[in-house]
Order: sequence, then structure tokens, then C-alpha cells
Amino acid sequence: MKTLLITYHSITGGSKAMAQAVAEGAGTEPNTRTVLLHASETNAEHVLNAHGYVFVTPETLGSMAGLMKDFFDRTYYAALDQVNGRPYTVLVCAGSDGQGAVKQIQRIATGWRLTEMAPPHIVCTQAQTPEKILAPKTIAPADLQHCRDLGAAFAGGLALGLF
Repeated sequence: MKTLLITYHSITGGSKAMAQAVAEGAGTEPNTRTVLLHASETNAEHVLNAHGYVFVTPETLGSMAGLMKDFFDRTYYAALDQVNGRPYTVLVCAGSDGQGAVKQIQRIATGWRLTEMAPPHIVCTQAQTPEKILAPKTIAPADLQHCRDLGAAFAGGLALGLF
């Protein structure tokens, strides 16, 4: 049985909702085990035991969130040359454009020699004031459905050996 690891960090709930939607979609595939973990709980063993990865982060100051970076810092060297070729994708809950967070994770994935399974998905909340940035986020139903569909496709592809 293949394992899909979904690692996320969330500050205002948007990234968590996206990660949960991916897990819901992936859960429809009976031949793939889905592991949904907060970045602070994810360790190198989780990374090494997974066959594919979904990284979900909020955009923070134009970058990935600090706890997401901490996850990569803690697991990078243990996984280096151990996860080559495994598929991944990135989801970002952004206040502006999310590209900085995407680029950072793509660079790390390149170092791990991962293969991008699907293009990054950025949900832009247009939060540009301190009050809106810190407010709880509600993700639009269409974006949550995209996350569910992505999870189902990823888990299905793993189960079928497509990647």
C-alpha cells in the first residue's frame, strides 16, 4: 500500500482547510494510506516512509511559513538521496500572490530530487491589512473542491503506480 503524506502549517485556518480537503479526496482511494500531519509533528521517518507528498503552507511575508521551513530544516538531510523521484505538489494560502512560498518549496523539492505531480495551487485571499491578514480564513468551495480533486487524483495515481 502506498502512503501520501500531507504536511501543512496554518495560522488562520486557510491552509488547514486546504490540507484537510486534500486528505478527504485522498481518503476516497482505498489502496492509498493518507497521513495528514502538522509541520511541527512531521519528522524524517514520515518523509522516508511516504511515497508522495503534498506541502501546504500559508504565505508569510512573501515566503513559506516559518514552521514549514522548520519542517524542511529538520528533515532535509535525512531524506536527501532517499526520496529521489517521488511525486509532490504545493498548495499555498496567500494574502497576495504566493509565488515566494511556491518557489522556496520548489527549490527544496529540487534538492530532494522530487518530481512535481501537479502545478502549485495558490488560493489568494487578498488579505492586505493587519486585520485581514490575522483574520480567520474561509476558503471558497471551488478551491476546496480543487483540493479534494487533487487529493483523489494523487492517491489514485499512487495506487495505480502512475508515479
